[in-house]
Amino acid sequence: MGNKKSIILIVFSVIILFFVLQGAYVVNETEQVVVTQFGKPVGDAITTPGIKFKLPFLQETHFFDKRYLEWDGDPNQLTTKDKKYIFVDTYARWQIIDPLQFYKRMNNERGAYSRLDDILDGQTRNFIAKHNIEEAVRTSNRTPVSSGIIGEMIGDSLTTISIGRDKIQDMIQESANELAKELGVVILDFRFKRIDYEEKVKLQVYERMKSERYRIADKFKSEGQGEASRINGEKDRELKTIVSEAYKTAEEIKGKADAEAAGIYAAAYNKSAQSRQLYSFVKSMETYEKTFDNQTHIILSTDSEFYKYLKDME
Repeated sequence: MGNKKSIILIVFSVIILFFVLQGAYVVNETEQVVVTQFGKPVGDAITTPGIKFKLPFLQETHFFDKRYLEWDGDPNQLTTKDKKYIFVDTYARWQIIDPLQFYKRMNNERGAYSRLDDILDGQTRNFIAKHNIEEAVRTSNRTPVSSGIIGEMIGDSLTTISIGRDKIQDMIQESANELAKELGVVILDFRFKRIDYEEKVKLQVYERMKSERYRIADKFKSEGQGEASRINGEKDRELKTIVSEAYKTAEEIKGKADAEAAGIYAAAYNKSAQSRQLYSFVKSMETYEKTFDNQTHIILSTDSEFYKYLKDME
């Protein structure tokens, strides 16, 4: 009799333990749980960690992540307001803030990703189509800087933007949250991961960049040629001034030397008749040397001063 009671007690204990194990579940720090009975939520969502209990067999638990979740969009070719084609790659971070509403609308995270694809891709397409390409690829207006050419500033020719990429991202996030709040989720951050030009637009941008560089290079070249002409002009002017001054100085020195030589000759000539004769003789010899060679023929009068020393030599 005692053994029979023990067996019944053990069986009863096992059954109770089985029901307890079936009804108990553990909620981690990173999880939140919705309990359903026959497919309908029962009570509020459980967001605190610990050991929890439910009715075995009748109730089910649905676990959802409490952490920030990642959404990575597919690159899409979009059209801007000015009819330019660009490739836009996006990403976002989101979180389930109302697990009960999330379960009612999405049932699971896989469905949420599909719905977020529709919301975020659609809003990205809408806002890109409302703005020109400069607004999508630039965050602010650039401050013009000197290119090195007088009066030339790099950045003057850029289109002025009023919105910019950062504000477009914020507008997409805000608009997407309006659509996502009924799903029990919030989009914490949205960013353009990469924006790239379509091939035809790339060529247009490169050609515009090249033409801008060529224009600046031509200005540099033109200014360089003008500066070279100015330097050469100054060089020629200074060279002519130097040569002129040198010629003037040389002529002054030559004049002074001739004057001194004439003074010396005059002084020597005036000293005596003998000196005058010697002077005349020397000057005549110099004249002969400069005038005659072995091919020279000359006819002179016998009373010529030029003939006088030739006659004495005979």
